[in-house]
Amino acid sequence: MAYGSAFAAWYDLLTGEIDYPARARYFDRMIREQMPVTTQTILLDLACGTGSLSVAFSELGYDVIGVDASPEMLSEAAAKNSGERPVLFLCQPFDRLDLYGTIDVAVCALDSINHIDDPDTVRKAFERISLFTVPGGLFVFDVNTEYKHREVLADNTFVYDFDEVYCVWQNTTEQDLRTEISIDLFEREGDTYFREEEHFFERAYSRGQLCGWLEEAGYELLAVYAGDTFDPVREDTQRAVYLARKRER
Repeated sequence: MAYGSAFAAWYDLLTGEIDYPARARYFDRMIREQMPVTTQTILLDLACGTGSLSVAFSELGYDVIGVDASPEMLSEAAAKNSGERPVLFLCQPFDRLDLYGTIDVAVCALDSINHIDDPDTVRKAFERISLFTVPGGLFVFDVNTEYKHREVLADNTFVYDFDEVYCVWQNTTEQDLRTEISIDLFEREGDTYFREEEHFFERAYSRGQLCGWLEEAGYELLAVYAGDTFDPVREDTQRAVYLARKRER
C-alpha cells in the first residue's frame, strides 16, 4: 500500500526504535554467507519507505535500488540520499515491478509483505521480483507471523506520544488474520492540534503459502529464521525472516 503524506512525514519519528544500520548488517551477513559481494552487487530494497535501510545498505558497499509505491515516502527518502553511493529511488508497486536490468539481491524488510493484503498480489509480486533476479541471486524478506497477528496486533490499540505529534494506532483483526489498521495523527502547531487519518490493512501469511509462492516464482528456500537472529522459528516468534535463492536454469 502507499502511505499518505501525513504518515510519511512522521514515519521516522514513529519508528525511531529501529536500528537500520544493525538491520542492514544482519541482512548483509546473511547475504555474504551465500554469495560473494562486491561494489558491483546490485541490491533491490523493496518497500524502502523513507530510505533509511537503503542508505545503510549503500554504506555497506552495495549498489542500491530503492522501490516504494508511496511518492510521499520517497520524498522523505530523497532528503537522505547524499552519500558517496547515491541510491536510485523508484516509485513502483511490487506486483508491477519494472527495472532497467537484473539485480543480485532483493530485500523486503519490516513486514512489508504483510501490507499486501491480497494473496494473489503477493504471488504476482514474487514473480516480478524473480523476473529481475539473476539465477543464483537471493531474495530475503521478513513477515509478521500468524502468532503476532493473533496475539500481539489482535484488537489492540497503541498510543505514541511525542512533542510534535500524538498517534493513536487501532487494530481490528479478523478470523482469517487480516488486520484492519486505523491511525489517527494529531499534529501540533503551537497550542493547536490538527488531525490526519490513515487507514490500511495487513494480512498474516502462513509458511506454506509463502514457500508455495517462492517455489512457483523459481526460488529455492534456504532458511527461515526468527526475528533478527539465526535461530529457528518458534510458536511465539513474532517476525520470521525468509532466505531464498533463485534457481539456476
